[in-house]
Amino acid sequence: MKESIVKNKSFEFALRIVELYKILQTQKEYVLSNQLLRSGTSIGADINEALAGVSRADFGYKMSLASKESRETLYWLQLLNKSQLVKFDYQSYINDCEELTALVKTTKTKN
Repeated sequence: MKESIVKNKSFEFALRIVELYKILQTQKEYVLSNQLLRSGTSIGADINEALAGVSRADFGYKMSLASKESRETLYWLQLLNKSQLVKFDYQSYINDCEELTALVKTTKTKN
C-alpha cells in the first residue's frame, strides 16, 4: 500500500492535539479543550475514511469533511491563543494546523 503523507501528518497532528488536550485539562479548561480534541482528532479519521472511499465522489466528500474539521480546529487554536484563557504558546499548533489544512486541500484537488 502506498504511503499517504496526509494520513501520516494528520495522525501526528492528532497525537499533538491529545497532548495539548491533557495540558488544558490540567489547567481546568474543559469546554474549549473538548471542542479542540473532537475536531483535531476528527481530521485524521475523515482522511482515513476518504482513503477507503468507494468512488472519487466519496473521496472528495470525505476530504471536504476533513477540510472543515481542520478549519474548525484552527479556529479553536486561534481562540485559545488570543484569549489566553490558558497561558500557553499555541503558535506551533496553529502552524501545524494551517499546514495540514493546506495539505488536505491540495490532496482533495489532486484526486
